[in-house]
Amino acid sequence: MVSAAPVRRAAAPVSARPPVSSRAVVAAALLVAAVAVTWLAFWWIGLSAASLAAGLDDTARLLARMWPPDLPGAADVARMVAETLLIAVAGTGLAALASVPLAFVAARTHRGPRWLRPVARTVVVLTRAVPTLAFAILFVRIFGLGPPAGALAVAVHSVGMIAKLLADAVEEADPAPAEAARACGAGEAQVAVSAVLPRVLPALTAIVLYRLDINIRASAVLGVVGAGGIGVALQTALGSLNYHRAAGIICVIVVLVLLLELLSVALRRRTGAGRAAGDTPRRRTRAGRAAGGTLRRRTRAGGATGTAALPAGRTPYDVGWDRRRVLRAAGAVTVTAVFLVSLAALSPDPGRLAGAWPNLRDLLAGLWPPAFTGDLLMAVLESLLMALGAAAAGAACGLALALLTAAGTTPWRPLSAVVRVLLVVVRGVPDLVYALLFVAALGLGPFAGFLALWISSTALAAKLFADSLEQLDPLPYKALTAAGARPWQAFTAGTWPRFVPSFTGNGLFVADLALRESVVLGIAGAGGVGYLMQESIATLRYDTTAAIVIAIAVVVYAIETLARIARRHLL
Repeated sequence: MVSAAPVRRAAAPVSARPPVSSRAVVAAALLVAAVAVTWLAFWWIGLSAASLAAGLDDTARLLARMWPPDLPGAADVARMVAETLLIAVAGTGLAALASVPLAFVAARTHRGPRWLRPVARTVVVLTRAVPTLAFAILFVRIFGLGPPAGALAVAVHSVGMIAKLLADAVEEADPAPAEAARACGAGEAQVAVSAVLPRVLPALTAIVLYRLDINIRASAVLGVVGAGGIGVALQTALGSLNYHRAAGIICVIVVLVLLLELLSVALRRRTGAGRAAGDTPRRRTRAGRAAGGTLRRRTRAGGATGTAALPAGRTPYDVGWDRRRVLRAAGAVTVTAVFLVSLAALSPDPGRLAGAWPNLRDLLAGLWPPAFTGDLLMAVLESLLMALGAAAAGAACGLALALLTAAGTTPWRPLSAVVRVLLVVVRGVPDLVYALLFVAALGLGPFAGFLALWISSTALAAKLFADSLEQLDPLPYKALTAAGARPWQAFTAGTWPRFVPSFTGNGLFVADLALRESVVLGIAGAGGVGYLMQESIATLRYDTTAAIVIAIAVVVYAIETLARIARRHLL
């Protein structure tokens, strides 16, 4: 018999292309969605090259009318700046006090009643979703005009951010000390105060300093709705068409914000809050070595040689007062004194606060049921399109500016320095100020709000993108250029694939901030849902106010969820 030869199957062709990853799919989907939303926003607003050129021409004529700036007197400037700073400090201090217990309850490590955690997380989300200026409108209605309403607005909105970031720090803290305290019979409050809070105190310091910087910017424009600060003078000048005085007040706001930003950076470097968690045993302080170190000193006792755990003359429970500990105690006392002085300087009238109860009762009684209407949903959609379109356009322009400023991609170092200074100045002007200027130049409507958000989103995106580009490893780019690749080829092949996660994450962060600010800009007449909120409170239609707040919270939470999913797939 002749055996049949084995039949060989043809090998399947090997594909030279790698399989499509979920990361690439998510990145492509986000890019397509950004392009589609930007086109829809341009169509909705009626933005075109001709309208943009006409709008810029009107804005240029308005700026020409504002020159030269008319600065207020030194006494008036000092009073307005002091009131703005007091509002920010008092609000941040109140928020820090309220955020510490809220963060411990909202953290996943909480061992108390289970129903408290979802309640705490709901409070964190709601307070973070509603902008400061929206809270200011509510508190002005409840407590009347003046700085106390502004301080409460700053405090309530700041609770969301401080509590969220502090809860993350509590969850990441070493659980061993807390477990040891529980094993000794300590309650949850004792565990939080003695075992967890000291370990997250550096993170809390950094968070509060960062939030104070944000609150000072926000406090500068709270006066637009009557909540005190330098914004009152700005609104008065614009309302009376005194553009020279408005320009002078804007200059004061910009200088104030820039100086405080430099001070905030210096304080963060001085305190070293971000480095506290990463200290190594080699860098322990003298107090730390005395309390828990293993300093060994040879002693002679009857001819025998032994070791002593502590220096002679110091009891085990006395860790001593060194220079570092004295400075920390003095700093804590100083911060407490400044906070108390800021509260007292706001002159809260007890009778006025007691009389606010009927207003608060009427507001709470009128919030339910929320009144959702077609006009409200269209206004929310307008705010959403305005914010996402401006964020997408700002991300594109910010990327171009980031390539000019980043150390590894700039074509000329002096150009990088000039662009960086320009971006700092642009970021120093609050979004609402841009909106007021564009409304004065172009009239009411979403076109003015879109331009204001576009400018602020471009400046913020450029800073974030430049920082991310400088943190990337430059070796792939240098290797490709050394092999003969042109700069754009080296960037496309060596830098861009590793920059995509940061680009996406920072772009979504810019969109989140733009969405919050779009609500605020409507108060100045720059389109969106903000105008409806201010009108509903002025006319006592609190059911509409409740519907607006719920709609804003849902949209902001959806954007945050999208950003979290994108980061999980891209990072």
